[in-house]
Amino acid sequence: MSKKIKLLLAEDEPSLGQIVKESLETRDFEVFHAVNGEEAYEFYQKYSPEVLVLDVMMPKKDGFTLAKEIREENNAIPIIFLTAKSQTKDVLEGFEHGGNDYLKKPFSMEELIVRIYNLLNRVNLKQNLTKIIIGSYTFNYEKQKLHFNEEIELLTHREAQLLYYLTQKKNELLDRKFILNKLWGNDDFFNARSMDVFISKLRKKLKKDPSIEIINVRGYGYKLTY
Repeated sequence: MSKKIKLLLAEDEPSLGQIVKESLETRDFEVFHAVNGEEAYEFYQKYSPEVLVLDVMMPKKDGFTLAKEIREENNAIPIIFLTAKSQTKDVLEGFEHGGNDYLKKPFSMEELIVRIYNLLNRVNLKQNLTKIIIGSYTFNYEKQKLHFNEEIELLTHREAQLLYYLTQKKNELLDRKFILNKLWGNDDFFNARSMDVFISKLRKKLKKDPSIEIINVRGYGYKLTY
């Protein structure tokens, strides 16, 4: 029996939501149907879905706002917006808020399913390319996770970005000014202190393998060795 794909559907129109839910469930999806944006965010936290299908116009929290909040935690999960709007500015706004695709109502279930699978295949390819071995750890940049044996350490978006850049310069100096400007926007004193805090957090999360070090080259930057 194949594993069901967990999907979060946020749709406040009861009849449409039920039709989409039932149709997807016949195609090996496990569907969590929320009727407003706040409930959808709760379901996202509770069930860890693999793909999101979000109506744009919803009570309590609209789809664009919801997607923006989720993108701050997860930059990989596929997001498809459902909307009655189709003007170019609306489509662009959807992509600006982290959407991967945009489907205008009314739509066919076949088209929705094809788009979902296309996005999932794209994400799976990207994940395979971005799994990075760091000593005894496996770092999944897209999912912001560090795996150590059976244990999983979750990273924030900023921690994942910083660790990614360190791995790209393995055993070499990661320039302090470069990474501050890249991730924090400028290299002022307060941002530099903030980055030092993030480096300390990464050291703690990598401490189970003593061969891994993040060396501070004072005044110049950091070097990841393992």
